[in-house]
Amino acid sequence: MLFVKRKLWTISSSIFLVIGIGILIVISNLFLMFKQRQNTIHMNNILSNLKLQMNQIENSSRIYKSFENDLQSIVTTVECVGPLYNQSCLYKNLYYTNRGFWALSLKETNLSLPGVRLEALATVDYRPNHRVFDTYEELHQFVRFSIDPIVLPGVTIHFNQRWHKNIGHALFDGLYPAYVALIRFAPKHLRIFRIFVGLDDANCNNCFSEDVYSRFAGGGFIKSNIIDMIMPNRWLLFEELILGSGMMCQRCIQSNYQLAGGVELDGSRLFRDRMYKQHGIIPIDIRKNHSAEKRDPKIPLNTYIIHNKRFTTEEQEEIQMAISEINNYTDKHINKSLDDIKKLPYPLINVFYLNYRNITAKTNVSNELIDNDFIAQLRVLRDMDIHITGPGTGQMYQTFLRDGSININLGGLNPYKKEKTPIAYPSFLEQYVTAGTPYIKGLYYPINKRRDGITRIELVKLIKQAAQLIMQGFSIPVKAKDNLAPDGQVFVEQCENDKEFCSLVTIRKSGYFWCNNMWTEDLVHERRQWAPGGIPIGDSNVSCSFNRTLLRLLREKYAIEYRPGRE
Repeated sequence: MLFVKRKLWTISSSIFLVIGIGILIVISNLFLMFKQRQNTIHMNNILSNLKLQMNQIENSSRIYKSFENDLQSIVTTVECVGPLYNQSCLYKNLYYTNRGFWALSLKETNLSLPGVRLEALATVDYRPNHRVFDTYEELHQFVRFSIDPIVLPGVTIHFNQRWHKNIGHALFDGLYPAYVALIRFAPKHLRIFRIFVGLDDANCNNCFSEDVYSRFAGGGFIKSNIIDMIMPNRWLLFEELILGSGMMCQRCIQSNYQLAGGVELDGSRLFRDRMYKQHGIIPIDIRKNHSAEKRDPKIPLNTYIIHNKRFTTEEQEEIQMAISEINNYTDKHINKSLDDIKKLPYPLINVFYLNYRNITAKTNVSNELIDNDFIAQLRVLRDMDIHITGPGTGQMYQTFLRDGSININLGGLNPYKKEKTPIAYPSFLEQYVTAGTPYIKGLYYPINKRRDGITRIELVKLIKQAAQLIMQGFSIPVKAKDNLAPDGQVFVEQCENDKEFCSLVTIRKSGYFWCNNMWTEDLVHERRQWAPGGIPIGDSNVSCSFNRTLLRLLREKYAIEYRPGRE
């Protein structure tokens, strides 16, 4: 009995123990669940706070970016390339009003404005006006509510242009150097852009150069003169504006006596190709290695002698005789077989005498397809193989010749209109254009025979030589120095060995206009400002220093005949 009671008590105790343990487990689980819930709430709070902070950061970033974008859209900045005396500068957010550019900046940016040359033959640097604001709010208030400018998006190039009635000056003292400045900020030169130009005559009615400017740019053509007249006190805001091209004009002498940027920036080819494209003309033949590529010996080489006011009556008669001689030769052999033509002493050539004034636009069929005289002239230039003319405007078109062509410079005599006097000396003038055009080859009338005038014999020799060089395949590109006349090569070596002289004629310092407004023929023949004792100009005597001993040695090296004389 006692055993049974003890057994029942043991069982009861076990049951209570199990129940107690169960209760403890339940309480423990409830406690853990409670703690976990608290941790979850805490974690959610952390995540919520973190998310809130992230949103605040994102909102702050968005506000900052908005401020930054706003800042970038109205504050002037500038980036420049090139040597200090010949730099081009890309301005962002440059303003214009009342004949002047304005830079608007914040005091904290400490913006410095570089000096640039805006036009051909300039000797003084130009800098925009500059207004500095203490805070962004002041700047924004001024731009948004005080001036409220007209915004001109995209890229604009600016230059001042003299003599734009003359297509040679219009192209290579204005448009070409400005385009080279744009090339410095590649690839902007491959896109459309706007031209903002100051002209010497804003109301010229017969200046087709303005139409050339507009077509070439493709993005608009604005005359600052007109803006100044009809919109006084109105502000313009240029999103991107390039200043600084005045030191790359065709008359801006480089130490290598080349058209600025023509070789090192491929400026001549890029300028030529864009000119054809923007005027709606099918691109010209591309020859990459030599001039004989894509040539058929049975097709005569197109040769054009361009009329030049410097040709005397006697010279024009000699030219006509040379044309007849060459064309008679071609007429005689034109129908021969290919094998027989290849055995001829020189290739087949058709020679024409051309006055560009007689090349005019075709009748326009609609306002949408308007042609102009320049387009008609480009169509002729595109098919030329040999281009022949004297100095002056006629030389400026050689850049538009196709690859593997030849330019023959017949030269002239200085001083102009004193060609038959004892003081006359030979002059090739724009030979630096030829040197800066590496896809063509330049030939020159014999320098020591030029005083005797152009003769049939010498002209025929030059035309034959040019044709043979083309069909034999002269290498492309042509070395720049090989494209210079003897006096041009003298200049290059003088510049290499006479650094003070070279700096004088290339940097174009203010106060030295007559020393950097030079032609190599004047130097080589020691005339004008290069003559012993100089030359009187106005009320003063102008004399430019150089190593005269070196010059005379170089003149002897290149076998250039020298005849002393003074104007």
